[in-house]
Amino acid sequence: MAARLLIQNGTVYDGTGAQPSASDVLIENGKIAAIAPRGSIKAANAKRIDAKGMWVTPGFLDTHTHYDAELALSPGLTESVRHGVTSVVVGSCSVSFVASSPEDCADMFTRVEAVPREVVLPLLKKIKKWDSPLGYRKWIDKHPIGPNVASFMGHSDLRARAMGLHRSVTGERPTPAEQKQMETLLAEALDAGFLGMSCMTNPWDRLDGEREWSASLPSYYARRAEKKPLLELLRRRHRIHQSAPNLITRVNVLGMALASGGIVREPLRTTVITMMDLKADPYVLQLAQLVSWLANKVFRGNYRWQSPPVPFDLYYDGWDSVLFEEFFAGQKIRDAAKNLEKRHALLEDKSFRHRFKKDMLRKLAPKVWHRDLSDTTILSCPDKALIGKSFADVAAARGQDVIDTFLDLLLTYDRGIRWHTCLANHRPEKVAEIMQNPATLMSFADSGAHLRNMAFYNFPLRMLKQVRDAELLGKPIMPVEKAVWRLTGELAGWFGLDAGVLKPGAQADVVVIDPKRLDDSLEKVKLMPWSKGFKFDRIVNEGAAARHVFIAGQAAIVNGKPAPALGKKRMGRFLESVF
Repeated sequence: MAARLLIQNGTVYDGTGAQPSASDVLIENGKIAAIAPRGSIKAANAKRIDAKGMWVTPGFLDTHTHYDAELALSPGLTESVRHGVTSVVVGSCSVSFVASSPEDCADMFTRVEAVPREVVLPLLKKIKKWDSPLGYRKWIDKHPIGPNVASFMGHSDLRARAMGLHRSVTGERPTPAEQKQMETLLAEALDAGFLGMSCMTNPWDRLDGEREWSASLPSYYARRAEKKPLLELLRRRHRIHQSAPNLITRVNVLGMALASGGIVREPLRTTVITMMDLKADPYVLQLAQLVSWLANKVFRGNYRWQSPPVPFDLYYDGWDSVLFEEFFAGQKIRDAAKNLEKRHALLEDKSFRHRFKKDMLRKLAPKVWHRDLSDTTILSCPDKALIGKSFADVAAARGQDVIDTFLDLLLTYDRGIRWHTCLANHRPEKVAEIMQNPATLMSFADSGAHLRNMAFYNFPLRMLKQVRDAELLGKPIMPVEKAVWRLTGELAGWFGLDAGVLKPGAQADVVVIDPKRLDDSLEKVKLMPWSKGFKFDRIVNEGAAARHVFIAGQAAIVNGKPAPALGKKRMGRFLESVF
């Protein structure tokens, strides 16, 4: 049982958007017992936290994660919790660990999400004794999770279970019996409290493993006739359709907007990734705003873009990034990841290099990566003289074409050269515009995935920093209380989660933030061991603005450090949809 606790002298932001109050917060039996003016709560025998000069907020929500594997490996999810996240959503982008076999789950997850298969597959074989939504729910209910966990049912998971992995990626249609099985499993997931169904229509996301290496995820191959009854089930049950558009053609996002529509029918809650200010195609921001306006105002839908409220910085070990999948030559290099001899032969082949250059220089093709090699920084390399330079700098010094230099360096060093670029959200004024857009959900971090490519675990604190800094400069984006609401109560309300607010009777998921620590340390990243027992480093965020974090009244973070019980003692719970 959580200790009786009194948080005193803080400024309380309750997650509703109401103005902050100078209040104390009493926690008893894992719940908020009272919120009252400072000094008015007399709580004998309560442990006291002095929050003078600090903000007291609800725990933050991270509603787009791929923590499916890490939940099993390190259930405390420390990298999110230490930045104030107390509720996470798994099962995103059509991939969940619910209905399919361990090997199928691993093949659908590890290449797409850039998580080591040699870790995930043995782990799943060891622990995955369930093959149903209720079985997964029962496993979560007994697991020593740190934060609260909610889940989508992944459409690729459904499809692989019903059709078998091979048939699910060949373009075949499901038989009537297979279609019925998918509908039955989805209904069972909704009955078990799952939020809805996640899908994937982008062809970049490809399978790992020997059996169907490099096929797109099963969800990509589904046709409208297959998905329609599944989406109608979500509509009837007031649940959520999560998806990603085809990032090559981008046209099908209009179909998602139409499907969300509520003219003469119930709107379908739809959330799509992602609204960003892309360097490569700046017009996409305006296009995304137009699509959401059409969906919500014209089609009377309930459509939201997920948005990261931070610069979208990416880090690469050689070719290790899903972004190379967006063009033909890059995909061929990625396909050869298991055969370095073949990869090296490609990179030495003149005709292939010509094709790579052609793809890199194509002006009119839709793209996510800007492909500007002057907008890069080499972070580490066996040749120390290259560190701190861009690929364009190196090319100029060599008197060589920049793409040839890029190919030569990656041919020589492969994963031994680590480099960085910023993909999107590089203009603060555009990030502010995204924050202010009512059709956005301020939560897209991909936490638990792309472990060496990106780190947005602390996105809520970084958003609060930007809002607070803008206010201090006299150029406000929004009041701090609205920013807190956007990161807590608004997300909980839209997703249908019992979380995100501070009020008597609510579960005591509470963060104590030192606003003086909302500083530039939050923008820094470093490599740290992923989990004990594995020689694998991942990239994490620095900063320690969240001084104390409580989950169901239990101390998860104390003075900026993880509590010994985090990940060993159950703190959170499975969050059922309230719809």
